[in-house]
Amino acid sequence: MDPTIFNGTEIIHSNVINEPTTQRESRASADSPRLALLLVAVAAALVIAPMFFLGNASGHDFQFHLASWLDVAGQWREGIFFPRWAEWANWGYGEPRFIFYPPGSWLLGATLGSLLPWKMAPGAFIWLALLLAGYSMWRFAREWFTPREAAAAAVLYAVNPYQLIIVYYRSDFAELLANALLPLAVWGVLRLLREGWRGLQFLAVPFALIWLANAPAAVLATYSLMLLFFVASIFRRSLRPLILGGVSLAAGFGLAAFYIFPAAYEQRWVQIRQVLADLLSPEQNFLFTHASDPEFLFFNWKVSGVAMGVMLVTGIAAVIMARRRREFPEIWWMLLALGAAAVLLMFPLSLFLWRVLPKLEFVQFPWRWLGVLDFVFAFFLAAAIGRAKRPWIGTLAIAIALTTLAAGLVYDGWWDSEDIPVLTKSIQTGRGYEGTDEYQPLGCDRYELPGSDPEGEIIGKPAPRIQEFDVETGAFKPAPDGTVRVERWTANDKSLSTHDAAPVTLALRLLNYPGWRVQVDGKSVSPGAAPETAQMLVGLPAGSHQVELEFTSTWDRIAGAIISAIFAILLAAYMFFIRAPRTSQGLSTLSAESTNHGTTQTAPNRTAGDRRRRNVKAPVSRRAEPRPAAHPCRFRNIDDPSAAA
Repeated sequence: MDPTIFNGTEIIHSNVINEPTTQRESRASADSPRLALLLVAVAAALVIAPMFFLGNASGHDFQFHLASWLDVAGQWREGIFFPRWAEWANWGYGEPRFIFYPPGSWLLGATLGSLLPWKMAPGAFIWLALLLAGYSMWRFAREWFTPREAAAAAVLYAVNPYQLIIVYYRSDFAELLANALLPLAVWGVLRLLREGWRGLQFLAVPFALIWLANAPAAVLATYSLMLLFFVASIFRRSLRPLILGGVSLAAGFGLAAFYIFPAAYEQRWVQIRQVLADLLSPEQNFLFTHASDPEFLFFNWKVSGVAMGVMLVTGIAAVIMARRRREFPEIWWMLLALGAAAVLLMFPLSLFLWRVLPKLEFVQFPWRWLGVLDFVFAFFLAAAIGRAKRPWIGTLAIAIALTTLAAGLVYDGWWDSEDIPVLTKSIQTGRGYEGTDEYQPLGCDRYELPGSDPEGEIIGKPAPRIQEFDVETGAFKPAPDGTVRVERWTANDKSLSTHDAAPVTLALRLLNYPGWRVQVDGKSVSPGAAPETAQMLVGLPAGSHQVELEFTSTWDRIAGAIISAIFAILLAAYMFFIRAPRTSQGLSTLSAESTNHGTTQTAPNRTAGDRRRRNVKAPVSRRAEPRPAAHPCRFRNIDDPSAAA
């Protein structure tokens, strides 16, 4: 029976393909991520398997992230859903950590810690991030590869060398999460180039999510996506890709503005340049760097060795894949340019780019480009192995290489099961945990705060909540018993009352930071800051007083939230209106055009399996028959661009 479409009073017969059952099953297999996700899940489980026997891999950033998760989970119990102030940082004096650090990782980590035993939360986070990375890569690769090749690309990206370094050496959970979203953003680029304005949301949303996961990785993603659009413009000899890309990235920035805008504006209130202090600047972290710190140098050379291996394998795979570039010439050149740029930016030759390109220096470590290169590595290597005469040989060789690398990293890593219990006890006893240099308010030297010794280590006794400050001598002394009563003390809200006839200057266990609103007897006052520590000082005249402190939203945080809400509403409305015509007259118009032209246009950029199943134009009949019910596998309108989705 010839399917038809009713268009008013005229019946137009749609050019559809009535696929046999075997083709439907094959296509369902090609479009299903189940096999790929199963393989990725197994590979991710093998990555975290050592944690069941050795404890958690305590990498460079492990304590930073776990302290954030514990702090957030504690504030949830206080009724603070979206924290901005890290209550227990700097030995309980706090810091605006959650304004500057993207929320994705600490929200997910706190959720896992609230649902699971805390010692299992890091492994669960890693497993989920690797699973997401595999799915993202599969989603991208299925546009070009057979199901088997797409599954191979998914596994290769999920457990690529840089991911293993992050898991076992660095414990940078936020960067791991951001890297998992990179293939979705590149897939969004392709959808945008293929569908035009209809594909805007496919890039804007994952791009915003990357910015909400990790700022350095987001900077890399921003420059990477801009490069892809630039190459596409050259390849197509048109400015249209640049325009599409610019608008989509702007929409992504708008969606994430509730984080980006306050983080950018409030940098003037903290010592953000500390992020580039000591051995943290780009010029000291190129591959095979030279430094006087043996431990720092050893780590850099280990990462450099892994990077050189990835470059070699990627280059060989790119040469082999060049034979297939007629199947996808544009994406081959785009990824080749991306890989070449990532390699260049890891060497000192690119130092001038690190100095002139906006915000690139805040990436800190040029070897972070290895995360972008490993995306190209996974795509090219899967393509090369997939077309080999004996693909099992290449698969076995890569599996052995990755297993050997993982085993070496596990053996050389630092495994510790005491980090989480120590952090938990530090918070429960009121001592707090160590803060971060770049989030210190101006004028604060956190190593001078009570609660830390000259080495920055915690001491057994927590700092008192309230002290007296002698303005003349600059000395702190305990508040007299019975003169100050703490009525409420949470992360964002503090209340106390005083009963003393003499004037006094109170020193609170709190750093002075804009956003804290202080009221004395219902009237707003401007608090002071102690020299060197920036500890908040509140002067009180003689008599009894009520002191209220609240961490309020500044205008920049309110503006960022409004911008994000506006962009979210506009994007939702845009998606609704561009989808509506496609289900009614849009489908009829496409079918009518196909009938009038007398030829069939195949859907662009389908999977390899779909390209092999392309058919010729269906016969046109003038029989007025009712249209059968639509079925995603049974009928495919080959003139509808949505078929490529």
